[in-house]
Amino acid sequence: MGPRGGRGLYVGRRAAALLAVLLLALLAALLALAALYGRCRQEAPPPARPSPAAPGPTAPPGPTAAGGSGRRLPGHLLPLHYDLELWPRVRPGQAGPFSFSGQVNITVRCRQDTDAAVLHSSGLRSYGVPAVRGPLPEPGAAVEVARLRQEAADEVTVLELRGRLRAGRRYVLQLGFQGRLEEDLDGLFLTRYTDQGRSSMLIASQLEPTYARTVYPCFDEPALKATFNIRIVHDPSYVALSNMPAIDVSEMKDENGSLWAVTTFNTSLKMSTYLTAFVICDFDYVTRTERGNEIRIWARKEAVKNGYVDYALNITGPIFSFLEDLLNVSYPLPKTDLVALPDFGAGAMENWGLMTFQESSLMYLPSDKFTSRKAMIAVIVSHELGHQWFGNLVTMNWWNDLWLNEGLASYFEYLGATFVEPKLSLDKIFYDHVVQPVLREDNEIGVRSLSESEDKIKGSFSLMSLFDSITYNKGASITWMLSGFLTEKLFIRALTSYLRQFSFSNANQDDLWTHIQMVVDAQDKVQLPASVKQVMDSWTCQNGFPVLTLNVTTGTISQEQFLNKKNENSTDSYNNTWIIPVSWMRNGSSQPLMWLDKSSKMFPEMQVSESEYDWILLNVNLSGYYRVNYDQLNLKRLARLLENDPKAIPAVSRFQLIDDGFALTQFGYIQIETALELTKYLAREDELFIWNVVLLNLVPENLESTLKNYEVYPLLKKYLLKRVLPIYRYYAGFIRQNVDALEDDYFAQVYLEKLFATVCWLGLQDCLNLSSELYAKWMDNPEYNQILLALNSLFN
Repeated sequence: MGPRGGRGLYVGRRAAALLAVLLLALLAALLALAALYGRCRQEAPPPARPSPAAPGPTAPPGPTAAGGSGRRLPGHLLPLHYDLELWPRVRPGQAGPFSFSGQVNITVRCRQDTDAAVLHSSGLRSYGVPAVRGPLPEPGAAVEVARLRQEAADEVTVLELRGRLRAGRRYVLQLGFQGRLEEDLDGLFLTRYTDQGRSSMLIASQLEPTYARTVYPCFDEPALKATFNIRIVHDPSYVALSNMPAIDVSEMKDENGSLWAVTTFNTSLKMSTYLTAFVICDFDYVTRTERGNEIRIWARKEAVKNGYVDYALNITGPIFSFLEDLLNVSYPLPKTDLVALPDFGAGAMENWGLMTFQESSLMYLPSDKFTSRKAMIAVIVSHELGHQWFGNLVTMNWWNDLWLNEGLASYFEYLGATFVEPKLSLDKIFYDHVVQPVLREDNEIGVRSLSESEDKIKGSFSLMSLFDSITYNKGASITWMLSGFLTEKLFIRALTSYLRQFSFSNANQDDLWTHIQMVVDAQDKVQLPASVKQVMDSWTCQNGFPVLTLNVTTGTISQEQFLNKKNENSTDSYNNTWIIPVSWMRNGSSQPLMWLDKSSKMFPEMQVSESEYDWILLNVNLSGYYRVNYDQLNLKRLARLLENDPKAIPAVSRFQLIDDGFALTQFGYIQIETALELTKYLAREDELFIWNVVLLNLVPENLESTLKNYEVYPLLKKYLLKRVLPIYRYYAGFIRQNVDALEDDYFAQVYLEKLFATVCWLGLQDCLNLSSELYAKWMDNPEYNQILLALNSLFN
């Protein structure tokens, strides 16, 4: 680190990214402020002020293309094994268009007599003569194929037979195929990139949910698991990767005498078609071995040389070991490849043994010591590693229970990330990034339940619509709540039992409930008010979530679905009731868990005395997936407590009180004045993640949008500025004197941009001065001239 000579602002190499973001935020705020003052001189005030509103959540990362058909296969045939050869006809420097061909031989067991073999195929052309061998093991036996019929709308290929396949016998379906190799990031695709100043190409795959059928004819349903022998024909200058280790690389010549390499892979474990994966590239890798598992991180040669994937390599093994030890179930593969793709639409994909990532999700500059970037990589890597158990080893029966894959992986991603980055605050990050965003989405008419019936997810239903924040974030939130009231010890014990029972197979949510019930029944410390299925189905099979209303005079808690009372269409439409675990605190002391299993129930323990120091707090640390509304008596006591001693209420509960208050206002349960009572204490609030939820609710995401209602601006300025000053001054001191001290402050790196932009927008002179100092420092330092490019894009 360079010397801190002279006066003024020191900009360390490690602080460059953070200061660049802050500078852009401050300048944007200045532009909005200038526009605001200019507009105020020109226009008359609008007739009314809007209620504060918060922006909606960002959906978790997932595959981005339109989803495939939910058409189900007849069920006459059960796939046992695939022998698959893929041959992408791509040479380095070739201009295109590109294609691929292949041959698949599928060993099946006939479960019901049939004169037709129906399997999935989409966008593929038949190549050669299809055949059906068998019944096995009779030598030379075959069933003649009368014709091959493709039904494009249903994405199936039908082999019409002159004979019948007999139940209980095994056969081999033999099909050649050809397809186009596009640059669309789905199925088998080609992508172009630059490495060490040279243009290059690679081939990769993305098959979830139903793109395997676009690469090879197959039984493309998650429950139709089989083993795979895979062989890839490719240009000799490339390396080929698949789910299992390569066991042979040979050579062959095509019909023109051109030389090709042939990479053969070991037989896979039993798995679903959407998990098969293929990468053909000219990448380098770094490697280490963890408990016999060879881990390789593949990336562009320049990125590997510069150490950009070293962090991913250093955390992958420890997370594997953490999950193995926690779940007490070993990872069954001998190797794991993680590939950083320059262009990848899915963000990341958990393919068994060959995980693929967008470059930005896996690469970390060694000179960047700030936590936020590491945290993002650790979370994404942990999510995909969690899938090795939840999704790969045990897979949902059908897409209606996708949350068993994505919700559980989203829960474990935070456990894995905080294991390798222990300075992260697990509970704060989980509630801020997972629970709060989905609560804002899961209250609209038409939002689906977490688990749908299989009948709803079929036909023309777009499976891609299931890859949303309900599946990821609500699934993780419900899992967090479940672990909380069971205790983590019992929850993990149940998961271990579930994983061992259904390894290399499939399950639905009732199977998970059964294994949790078995664990609950085997002990007597944790008692539930109903069966595990009754409790949990109330959360997974109903859409939305409840709001609890507490009357501390009578000790009565009532529940109703949290809906927008201002929307005529949203009231009186639902009579949903949940079985709700109610964690609570009285006067700072945690109390035994209560259960609300009906629409209203009296809890004498929750009646308060006349003392203003007697107060009740429900849903402590946001442990349950619901909002809480208090009567005026308790709200006033909580507001007074916050002003006198904010630390008496846990930080996550302070976050929850404020967010619930604004949500209740927005949906017509309480008045805005009531919500603002809970924010009067904010001059004493030192948690940035709490300040962020305040600003999300009070300050528009687009600062200039307030121009439309500029009467709000002076009111916000008067109310917020005096409360935000202490935390602003605290962090401004670091920005001026020792910004490197923030390298472990995750929330500073994530939320200072919003805080500082707001303070500048409110017109604080010191903030405006700070923006000038930052700008001058950047202009004087040629090492960071790239900021000028960002400024040009901002102003243009």
